[in-house]
Amino acid sequence: MVIKISEILLLPRRKLIVSSQEINLTSVAGSMRENTIFVLMVKESSGSAGGRGGGSGMRKIDRILAFKIIGNTDEQIYETNDSQEIEEFDIPYSAVAMDIVLESGVSSVVQGVIDPNMVKGYLELIKKVN
Repeated sequence: MVIKISEILLLPRRKLIVSSQEINLTSVAGSMRENTIFVLMVKESSGSAGGRGGGSGMRKIDRILAFKIIGNTDEQIYETNDSQEIEEFDIPYSAVAMDIVLESGVSSVVQGVIDPNMVKGYLELIKKVN
């Protein structure tokens, strides 16, 4: 089954986004923009503030997906729910509200960070495990 990045971004669960540049999924004629996007799914918890007392503490990631965007095409390049693999990834504690533009042109706000160096480190990690 092919998963599209827009489907993942619209899921109604907490996630942290790490991308190499701003996220704009609209197809612009002649645009060959490249972007690599990692989606870190935050484990669902029954407590308040996503299970983090008063909003502090650890965020537990239970699934990671990665996509390579070139122009208006996206390709899933990685997915894991293996806890040992996930532990190798640094969690972006500096994530903030981030505006993105979906394929439909609709703007949305996600929790994330634009950090090309973190993306580069993530790509190196997935080369080791693949």
